[in-house]
Amino acid sequence: MKPQSPKSKDLLVFMIRRDSVCAECGEELWRGRFITLEEKGALCLSCADLDHLEYLPAGDAALTRRATKHSRIHAKVLQWSRTRKRYERQGILVETEALEKAEEECLADAEVRERKRLRDAERREKIDQQYVADFANRVLAMFPRCPAATAEKIAQHACEKYSGRVGRSAAAKEFAPQAIALAVRAHVRHQHTNYER
Repeated sequence: MKPQSPKSKDLLVFMIRRDSVCAECGEELWRGRFITLEEKGALCLSCADLDHLEYLPAGDAALTRRATKHSRIHAKVLQWSRTRKRYERQGILVETEALEKAEEECLADAEVRERKRLRDAERREKIDQQYVADFANRVLAMFPRCPAATAEKIAQHACEKYSGRVGRSAAAKEFAPQAIALAVRAHVRHQHTNYER
């Protein structure tokens, strides 16, 4: 399968899903090994002259950003996702010295970054709480005889993060009447009818 390059200038390395053989030296490459793809075929990192680089898995954005900045050469590590039918980033390959320097920098300001992360999380939580409150107010505006506590319960349920419910939809975030009505109908159906049985 031909790799889909995010940018032509990016140096790409692929984590293989099935055993292969290096087209240049003939080394057996087991599942999970890194290769580059050239016109002649798959090359091991030694033949691609990238075996001096160290693998940094994805997951720490600050460390990745700093290691990339300090490394004279780096490569993105991709792996084919069978479920999503696309290449997904697994991490990067960088020079060892660059990684060590990045780790030192990250240790030096870890406390500051943690405080910023907590502040950002609190800010996002406040914004989300305000959205739920606004959603409840829209429920009350459309259904004035609805008890305030019920409107709040409907809003909290419909707007729960990562739930995929109507309150997380784009229409609900614009407080479209249809989205508000769907949330109220769902509450009535589940709480006040025999729907569950």
